[in-house]
Amino acid sequence: MAETSYTAKDITVLEGLEPVRLRPGMYIGSTGLRGLHHLVYEVVDNSVDEALAGRNDRIEVTLRPDHSIEVQDWGSGIPVDVMKDQNLPALTVVLTKLHAGGKFGGDGYKVSGGLHGVGVSVVNALSEWLVAEVRRDGKFYRQEFARGVPQGDMQVMGDATDTGTTITFLPDAEIFEELDVEADTVTQRLRETAFLTKGLHIKLVDERADGKTVEFHYEGGIRDFVAYVNESKEPIHRHIAYFENETDAGIAEVAMQWNSSYQDSIFSFANNINTIEGGTHMQGFRSALTRTLNKYARDKGLLKEKEDNLEGEDVREGLAAVISVKLQNPQFEGQTKGKLGNPQIAGFVEATVNAQLSEFLEENPTDARQIVNKAIAAARARQAARKARELTRRKSALES
Repeated sequence: MAETSYTAKDITVLEGLEPVRLRPGMYIGSTGLRGLHHLVYEVVDNSVDEALAGRNDRIEVTLRPDHSIEVQDWGSGIPVDVMKDQNLPALTVVLTKLHAGGKFGGDGYKVSGGLHGVGVSVVNALSEWLVAEVRRDGKFYRQEFARGVPQGDMQVMGDATDTGTTITFLPDAEIFEELDVEADTVTQRLRETAFLTKGLHIKLVDERADGKTVEFHYEGGIRDFVAYVNESKEPIHRHIAYFENETDAGIAEVAMQWNSSYQDSIFSFANNINTIEGGTHMQGFRSALTRTLNKYARDKGLLKEKEDNLEGEDVREGLAAVISVKLQNPQFEGQTKGKLGNPQIAGFVEATVNAQLSEFLEENPTDARQIVNKAIAAARARQAARKARELTRRKSALES
């Protein structure tokens, strides 16, 4: 093979948002529908962060016929003052620099769910055009971008009577395989977000053909989420168990109720991001659930001395549960946040569920008996199925 030279001139340095356009999958997971939806969620998550910080109670998402998407909130508005080290307004920096924002130190946000801090600048990079409008300090500001590049300076457009941010963007057809946002997929995500952010009003307006308008607002938070999951099922006990704990480790919320089905429906979230692959918060939850129900069953004589302990699959049968943690420095495995990795969260969630589930069972003995009896029935069915399998195997071995 011919030898090739490799010198300093072969090194390429990508400036600003160039890396995002060159390798979009590294930032949003894919350039298919999943990545397209990720752009919408990223802008929405910034508005949710304002709600988590106590500065916003309303978000409105509009899907336009031209494939553009508008996300408006009534938060404090992205800062517009000049950043001395950049010599640019903060709005311009946030939209044109990776790893720029209010989540990298300071007191702007205690918790946030933005995409690894790359946030709205990635949306800007992957949009044919983006318009940012900010209402702040009594003024209305606007700046336009094309494929991540400012099309002129930030302008003061007039006076504003309220505060907030509106981001309108058109995903780039050069990047994405399709531009039709699926309203049902976005609706599901916005509903989840409203459940997880107690009191937040979220409205989705679909202006495309046959589009609908839906609104979500849940004062009961994740308790309402569990009730929604169990809506078409038959709960086996009356009360939805709800636990909340706040320490230096973060905030943990758990809501749960068993139903008569044989499948579990357990959803876990970290900073409002759906951790579909679970993680340390799920480990802590599962461990506490199995241990606490076994202890209660033994203490109350519902499990006989000679009977084996209940296993995880037994206690989870028919369980509808939501585990939501909020923490300052979440460690997610994978760019699109499928799994939470913070080690300390396992112990935090486990301790929370151990203590508060034990209390719930003691205070609600009728509910507790129903829950434990279902788990015992699941264990017996599992053991009977195993014995039947072993018998069949022995029989076939003898016949052969």
